[in-house]
Amino acid sequence: MQKYVNEYKYYVQGDLRLSENSVISYKNDIIQYIEYLEKKGINNPNDIKIEDLRSYLRTLKNKQIAPSSQLRKLSAIKSFHKFLFIEKYTDHNIAKAIDSPKQVKKVPVIFSIEEIQKLLDSLNQDNPIEARDKAMIELAYAGGLRVSELCNLKLGDIHLDMQYVQVYGKGNKERIVPIGEKAIDSINYYIKNARPLLVKKHTDILFLSAIKGQAMSRQAFDEILKEKAKNCGINKPISPHKLRHSFASHLLKNDVDLRIIQELLGHESISTTERYIHIKNEDMNQKYMEMHPRAKLKEHSQEERENAFKNIIKRAEKQ
Repeated sequence: MQKYVNEYKYYVQGDLRLSENSVISYKNDIIQYIEYLEKKGINNPNDIKIEDLRSYLRTLKNKQIAPSSQLRKLSAIKSFHKFLFIEKYTDHNIAKAIDSPKQVKKVPVIFSIEEIQKLLDSLNQDNPIEARDKAMIELAYAGGLRVSELCNLKLGDIHLDMQYVQVYGKGNKERIVPIGEKAIDSINYYIKNARPLLVKKHTDILFLSAIKGQAMSRQAFDEILKEKAKNCGINKPISPHKLRHSFASHLLKNDVDLRIIQELLGHESISTTERYIHIKNEDMNQKYMEMHPRAKLKEHSQEERENAFKNIIKRAEKQ
């Protein structure tokens, strides 16, 4: 069944319009699925039974693969069986009988404005490498960019006079992202003073690695971010995506409309953006407890609050 893999890859690229990284992940997921089936002696799509699929999903769970990865693998498998059915390689789609479990959305780690400022202040622009790092971090936070979007930016995508960048996100969808003065100043400085020192051969990629002068990789920027945060005493786990979370949360806390944040982030569905609402709710609850004259009645420990909540649940179950 390996012969179907490349056709499936074109299907997810063209019909599903997944990002390059998602296409690679889906393809690898299907290769692993097919290898499992072939070990069971299954070499024809019509021979795959619903129990074979369920058995494979159980092996993923037994291997303690992260729930998010299990969900992605299931999504890949469901799209693979749909592809087989559409292309008439099989006369039925067994994966339709498998419901996708609801994913529990994790509370995103958010950095305070002070922590972001501390990180940026720790970088010395006189050093061309740090000038590049500062420009990248400023832009990632200013625009809420995905790390792949950041690393793929070209000189022609940057419109500093107009205060925006052209970003190509998932499915190569273009969006216009406004950026502020601090990010513009850092990018300008990097382009004029640091980038010429990193260029090894002609390229229009904006952010270049120091070794070969090629495009900065996602992994390299992730490592740089971790190192810089550690050096300036930030102990929270940090990643480029957490800068994106912080961007969205800081806008929401300052009463920017959720639909605008959705557009800035390039989210296809508003439900993806809604994960940040709880942060504003927590902030609102804290302000209420601090400011309302009759809110500060008694201090309770976390354990006391949890026990009280459990008692409420027990009483409700008895009624």
